[in-house]
Amino acid sequence: MSFIEQETLTLLVSRIFDIQDVTAAPEHSPYLYRYRGQLTQDSLLAYDALAESLRPYSLQPLFRQEEDRQVIYIAKSAPLAAPSNRWLNLLLYILTIFSVIISGVQIPQEMPADLGGQLLLIWQNLPSGIPFALSLLSILTAHELGHYFMARRHHTSATLPYFLPMPFSLFGTLGAVILWKELPKNKRVLFDVGVAGPLAGFVVALPLLFYGLSISTLNTIQPSPNSFLEGNSLLYLLAKFIVFGRLLPEPATYSAMPLLHWLGFFFSGYPVPFGGADVFISPVAFAAWAGLFVTALNLLPAGQLDGGHILYVLFGKRLQKAFPFLVGILVLLGFAWSGWWLWAVMLFFFGRQSAEPLDQITPLNPARRALAWGMILLFLLVFTPVPLIPLG
Repeated sequence: MSFIEQETLTLLVSRIFDIQDVTAAPEHSPYLYRYRGQLTQDSLLAYDALAESLRPYSLQPLFRQEEDRQVIYIAKSAPLAAPSNRWLNLLLYILTIFSVIISGVQIPQEMPADLGGQLLLIWQNLPSGIPFALSLLSILTAHELGHYFMARRHHTSATLPYFLPMPFSLFGTLGAVILWKELPKNKRVLFDVGVAGPLAGFVVALPLLFYGLSISTLNTIQPSPNSFLEGNSLLYLLAKFIVFGRLLPEPATYSAMPLLHWLGFFFSGYPVPFGGADVFISPVAFAAWAGLFVTALNLLPAGQLDGGHILYVLFGKRLQKAFPFLVGILVLLGFAWSGWWLWAVMLFFFGRQSAEPLDQITPLNPARRALAWGMILLFLLVFTPVPLIPLG
């Protein structure tokens, strides 16, 4: 780092900031100096100007709002991130393709009891898993590349997506993750990168859902061990109504008023409407349903999830006050689907920490703020309180 006198540093800061006081950092502090006062120009332009003037000294500014005063911290620039091994991204993606194909295989007969026979039957029917894999991976790939290319557009370094194969599971994958290599410059960048993934995935999933439903069939719901009904989100319920003209799954008879039945079934999965009708969805429709379910998981308003980024740029650290409420809701939903208990535990331990931009003063502009509220609405539309309803 090139040496810079405090007087010179203060002069650079004073070009964009009305300084009220300056404090040298104590030993082992993450910053060097703290300036408190008020910006004298637009925060977006001010940050770029100060960051550029500090770059030759390997320093970077951190803009913060503390109570009624604006604060600029001067810190050492973060070291450049090591280049990613793109061969690892490619290898994981290829493994995930095969893993998802295997999960999508349609078995036309009863599965043999022995492992060898099971593997042979899966291999013989491997092509039947391609429609599911192609549909689901189209959604997940669009989601992750939405993040990646938006980060590139904002000149923010991020990795290519790391896809996570999980053979012989319901979906064949645990999804994918993109890692930030540097902190986002401001809330607008954090929002744009966070929102680009769910939007891109949703744009791909929605037409696949309607196409998949159009080639699906209606049938009678019967008890069946190791089988399940896919749960309803408001969007999925509406899509089935548009395609089939009925609210599905439709019970043979309503044991309560229809509205009370649907409220109970939507949030608990009970009573299971045996003898009633439901759509037996095609692999394409199931992949689209899974893609929307993953979108909802990503939009949960916590931590490093996309929903956490969106809520953070809207409400800042005030969002943490609602965190126990979110965990409590997931615990309650866990009595209907136990998978929510795992999510509640993960969010309890890892969901409090949000990505904090370098510039936390620059607010969202009105268009982004409106889109943020639109994403909250999208979450409410695609969230599935009871994802899987057992028939056994």
